[in-house]
Amino acid sequence: MRLLRVPASLLLSALLLSANICRAQAIVFDDALPTAAPKSPVSLDLSGIDKMADPCSDFYQYACGNWKKANPIPADKVRWGQFDVLRDRNDYLLYLDLKSAAAAPKNALQTKYGDYFAACMNVDAANKMGVKPIQPELDAIAGIADKKQLAALDLEAGRRFQGPLLFRVEVEQDQVDASKQILATGQGGLALPDRDYYLNDDDRSKTIRTQYVEHLTKMFSLLGDSPERAAVEAADVMRIETALAKGSMGRVEMRDPVNRYHIMTVDQLQALAPDYDWKHSLDGQGLGTVPTLDVVSPGFVKAVNAVVTNEPLEAIKHYMRWRTLHFSAPMLSDAISAENFNFFQATLNGQVVQAPRWKRCTRNTDGALGEAVGQDWVKENFPPTAKANMDKLVTALNTALAEDIKALPWMSDATKVEAKAKLDAYQRKIGYPDNWRDYSSLTVKRDDAVGNSMRAVEFEWKRNLAKLGKPVDKMEWGMTPPTVNAYYSGQQVNINFPAGILQPPFYDDKMDAAVNFGAIGVVIGHEMTHGFDDQGAKFDRHGNIHNWFTKEDLAQFNERTKCVADEYSGFEVAPGQNLNGRLTLGENAADNGGIRIAFQALQESLAKDAAAGEPGYVNGKRDGFTPEQRYFLGFAQVWCENVREANARVLAKTDPHSSGEWRVKGTVENFPEFGKAFGCKVGQPMMPVKSCRVW
Repeated sequence: MRLLRVPASLLLSALLLSANICRAQAIVFDDALPTAAPKSPVSLDLSGIDKMADPCSDFYQYACGNWKKANPIPADKVRWGQFDVLRDRNDYLLYLDLKSAAAAPKNALQTKYGDYFAACMNVDAANKMGVKPIQPELDAIAGIADKKQLAALDLEAGRRFQGPLLFRVEVEQDQVDASKQILATGQGGLALPDRDYYLNDDDRSKTIRTQYVEHLTKMFSLLGDSPERAAVEAADVMRIETALAKGSMGRVEMRDPVNRYHIMTVDQLQALAPDYDWKHSLDGQGLGTVPTLDVVSPGFVKAVNAVVTNEPLEAIKHYMRWRTLHFSAPMLSDAISAENFNFFQATLNGQVVQAPRWKRCTRNTDGALGEAVGQDWVKENFPPTAKANMDKLVTALNTALAEDIKALPWMSDATKVEAKAKLDAYQRKIGYPDNWRDYSSLTVKRDDAVGNSMRAVEFEWKRNLAKLGKPVDKMEWGMTPPTVNAYYSGQQVNINFPAGILQPPFYDDKMDAAVNFGAIGVVIGHEMTHGFDDQGAKFDRHGNIHNWFTKEDLAQFNERTKCVADEYSGFEVAPGQNLNGRLTLGENAADNGGIRIAFQALQESLAKDAAAGEPGYVNGKRDGFTPEQRYFLGFAQVWCENVREANARVLAKTDPHSSGEWRVKGTVENFPEFGKAFGCKVGQPMMPVKSCRVW
């Protein structure tokens, strides 16, 4: 499902590191280390059910009401749900590995990730160094004397520092020929969560912009600038980012792959941005001979060029100083890290306190060296039997989806043939890579945390560019093994389930099939359905953009996806703030498809092995629930969560996933089998007269 849709190439962009420690020293840990292991998630928490609620009126309250009461949001979180409980458990187990490797590594790989973690944990060194770690980049920016030098600096920032300041160039699969890997350049440059934060005229957006300028001013002051200069710099940054926002594609528009595909020659790209020396930049990266590249967002390229043309050089340098500081803020001194937290987490999202350093360092070590730390993690937390059982579940869901396609009432036989061919082309990756990534060329120093971060960025930059012109590696992973997530790759036509999510409450080998099918089974079905949602359906069995629907079927498909989009746009997540049904359409369609095919797979499983034969079932029930009821409860409870209102508002504008409440209620409303399982009557909220169905 890609529960948190984060491109692999961006995982390194938020590395939080510090500096300076020798192996002879004790590791300087902070005072917020865990004193005990966090609680483990429970598959089907019966105590979490609110039996005072009517499942036919509000199934989310019924399934999660008591869980929500018993699980308030921790101060260092903006939301707290079953995902977060599992993520905290995985992080803790990973932290134990990292701490052990930092103190007494057993091999070269543990030395590398142990040193990375130890450097990150040294807060004293970070405070002593202040902004010194980013001074070389700040000096390079200060040394620009002519706008013609901007491209060269951008290149240097991409290679030596935390990433390019204006344009990122990276290798991606060609959407028209998925067997090829081509260059692409996209859009970015904004620090606020979305372009709309710069452009909307509502009172809340205006207030946030005012607070953002105040934050910018404080951050420039922490660089040592005078209050007067900091205010000027902040105004310049806000003006430039607003101009970039106006030239950026919106999130809904970006969801359509056709809108992200504009093949141009380097000369055509240069003509689009004549004041940015693209040829020099590409030559400097050894890419000057590429015939074409994908310009994902031509409007953004034009917007950057307008900034370069119209803004004073000093204003552009102020923007670059801000980008440099913003990239590195979490890994610098406590004062800078705290101010960064105060705006981006506290003000924007409502978080009360910053997460303890051990959590931040654990996640960021995983982000930089995920397939190094993951090797030890899976040995301890993901036995071969778990992988084998997961493979069986995927096979069962694959069979159910094939049957679902065959029985679809709205699709013609001609299109069904193409849909089945695409399903047959699916590859599956479970748990962890077959071949681990080689980090031998990445230098990690125990006394150079910021340098570690920069070298990790450079390592990823080189690794990505090395793909150009080479065959696509469909076995490459975009998530690390401990990650609590899953994803479908439309161009590689594969489904991916890291070991981190194949734990309770999603999968528990001690639990009955009904609960497992409702939890991890729906996740599997969700990922499979992504190949047929409003984005995935645009790609054929080879991963190429190609319409494989008949004209009549495509019209039916569009009508049905519109039903889902309109339905979810009516769901409120905060006072006056509804979901964006178009932004969340793909995930909602996948949820609705996933619950249907997982239920079908469960029915086939129950037909083979009567529920009464499973341990704990008496007269067809267990704990007072039928297998079907336990299926829906298992599904709903993985989405139990509490969310801070500020974060709910941010997510409604930026997240392609619906909130937990509406992932449950919106899905069961569209699936009549839910109403049958709980004895609901047509016309009740969870069993409406009219519902939506795509797959």
